[in-house]
Amino acid sequence: MANDNDSEQPLHSEPDEEAIDEPTTTNAQEADEAAWMMKEGVTIGLIAIGAMVVLGLGLLQGSGLVDFFAPIAETGFGQWAAFAVLILVGIAVFAWSRMGV
Repeated sequence: MANDNDSEQPLHSEPDEEAIDEPTTTNAQEADEAAWMMKEGVTIGLIAIGAMVVLGLGLLQGSGLVDFFAPIAETGFGQWAAFAVLILVGIAVFAWSRMGV
């Protein structure tokens, strides 16, 4: 059964909870659900890639193989503080990407 209010739902919003039980009835509804799924997939992929890069950088920094933050901070504590700021920026970007979902 098609819902007469499908066209009144905001675009790119979270799909209905009953979306699995209820088949897609309009092209607009399918486009909205596809856009939502694409956004979720890209967000998850970028977060996973970013987390692996930060993990690798942290392990290299911890082992002393690289001094990536040496131009910013000369001491070991300063370099770890710069790394912590990088982590906080990543968390802020993640929180920003989750807004409106």
